[in-house]
Amino acid sequence: MNKIKIIIVTSLGITIGLMSCDSGNMRRTPGHIYAPDMTYSRAYDAYTSNPNFADSQTSRMPVSGTIARGHMLPDHLKEGDTVAYKTFTTSLRFNADEMKEGGRLFNIYCAICHGPSLDGQGPLFTSGKFASMPANFKDAKYLHMPVGQMFAAAKYGKNMMGSYASQLDERQRWMVIAYIKQVQSQNGGDPFVFGEGPVAAPAGTAKTDTSKPLTPAVTSKAMPSSAPMASVVTAKPGKKHASHKPGDSMEADSDGGKK
Repeated sequence: MNKIKIIIVTSLGITIGLMSCDSGNMRRTPGHIYAPDMTYSRAYDAYTSNPNFADSQTSRMPVSGTIARGHMLPDHLKEGDTVAYKTFTTSLRFNADEMKEGGRLFNIYCAICHGPSLDGQGPLFTSGKFASMPANFKDAKYLHMPVGQMFAAAKYGKNMMGSYASQLDERQRWMVIAYIKQVQSQNGGDPFVFGEGPVAAPAGTAKTDTSKPLTPAVTSKAMPSSAPMASVVTAKPGKKHASHKPGDSMEADSDGGKK
């Protein structure tokens, strides 16, 4: 009888010992936590009440002056402030690909009214849908319009034109305006200043050919036999040429090079 009791007690002890062992790296008895709020923080869902703030709101406004990553500085324009519109501008400059994108955006959102040629002859007007003609950007009334006024019109709308703030972000609006100003500069408007490269010359101005390097034209001039040099190279007026020490022999060949 005693043997049976010993066997039973021993079996129970082994069973309890095995059950208390860690299995699968899972701790069944983690013990007591001294600061549970630091181990298991309480989460608050957006737009729910939160006693940690004076206004009891979980959703917080961004810090004053904060700008979201990838966004531009706010333009600070207010609707109807026409005085601010006339002086508002930007330091953005666009390369050829961005100018092409500005033209593409214009054709998508603006050409339907203002026309693909910016002359106000868009499909909506020519079809008789509108009684009044949209702005003709090639007309003298708009050729010198400040860019800030154009930006405000795209942001807030003007007359029958609605706002395009939801369709075009700030940079895209400036790209469209840059495209308009580029076309206007070719039709008697102000010089184009939104490009990264040199400003285009006004229409009718002689264009310098920059496809070939500028090299000074030279001619060969014979000198008296008493001169230390057999010949010298003389440059045309207004062109600088490297000087040579007496005794050096320089001759100009037929293509202006040095022999």
